[in-house]
Amino acid sequence: MSSRNSAAMIWALGTTQVIGYGTLYYAFSVLAPAIGAEFGWPPEWVFGALSVALLAGGFLAPVAGHLADRFGAARTMVAGSVAAALLLGAAGLAVDGYSSAAALIGMEIASSLVLYATAFAALVQAGAEQAQRRITYLTLIAGFASTLFWPLTAVLLEQLGWRGTYFVFAALNLLVCAPLHFWLARGASAAAGQAAGKSQQGVAEAGVLPLGRRNLALGLIMAGFAIEGLVLSGVLLQIMPLLQGLGLGAGALIITTLFGPAQVLSRLVNMLLGRDLPATWLAVIAAALLPAGLVVLVTTAPSLIGAVVFAILFGLGSGLTSIVAGVLPLYLLGRNRYGARLGWLSSARQIASAIAPFLLAVAMGTLGIGGALWVSIGLGVVAVGVFIAVEAMASRRVAAAVEG
Repeated sequence: MSSRNSAAMIWALGTTQVIGYGTLYYAFSVLAPAIGAEFGWPPEWVFGALSVALLAGGFLAPVAGHLADRFGAARTMVAGSVAAALLLGAAGLAVDGYSSAAALIGMEIASSLVLYATAFAALVQAGAEQAQRRITYLTLIAGFASTLFWPLTAVLLEQLGWRGTYFVFAALNLLVCAPLHFWLARGASAAAGQAAGKSQQGVAEAGVLPLGRRNLALGLIMAGFAIEGLVLSGVLLQIMPLLQGLGLGAGALIITTLFGPAQVLSRLVNMLLGRDLPATWLAVIAAALLPAGLVVLVTTAPSLIGAVVFAILFGLGSGLTSIVAGVLPLYLLGRNRYGARLGWLSSARQIASAIAPFLLAVAMGTLGIGGALWVSIGLGVVAVGVFIAVEAMASRRVAAAVEG
């Protein structure tokens, strides 16, 4: 693929990822109070529906990965965009809380067909040799989704109401995302489509690890991503109660605005300086930044400076984790069955993320905020250990190959 075509593909996917994450994920937190008020649902019911929806999407993520391998990721994303548009329209037409929740569940299932995991598979199917760099570029662009869609959703909500907002979002997915994905699908070569489905033909695959170690590695990576999902989702979705409970008060809102820029900064630094860093070490660094940020927060509260350092470290870790999710399985396990493997990793992380806010709330009620944060720190350290073990497996394999 030429550099011009590669850049066009990245910008096309970047556009659809910004719209996809903005409409299918970030917008809900802005729209949820209005939806709950109209249907008479308390906030815990509304966000409970989101947890169920995230669980449903997580359970079906491996199916999405299998479809990407079998039919091509870009073709899968076309179907996902159309489905997302229909379900966003259905959400805008909901007659009660239950039909709204059903549409939300459908939206999260559709999201597994169009968001990062499938987009990463599309980049790998276009050429695995440049995939790590392309994934970094893509996550850099998509990092602006929350920055753009939180204020946009608030403006649309004020002008059109939550139903009108969903109709606008449906149009964006149908009229912008679906055509871009269709263009990508048409541009996918026959050779790339065949390579995506060679797992059934016994074709040799690239990757650092030997075939006999890959199931163990995949299990370890799934465990690491699940733990990271618990820590990240639990903290980020409970961030305001956490910060206010630690005595940061009005400064809490300022601190939360630092996460988005820190995520983008991590991807920019990795793009400029991390090209030669093995994916295994990138995974260790990303995992280590999360408990490091929490240690700073819990040991310095209610210091505003300490909270700012926490937000930057935690945001850096979150931003790098998105890159790791795409490049680590490719580095270790190769291109063969990449979509299916990424689907399983996404499933582990998303299921953990769905239950994390509830588990952290229970921990806060039982152990207090400080105790709950130390539990999160302990989990983060376990994740670091998991990725160190994965790095050791890869290093032994590379050393053996060099000696041979």
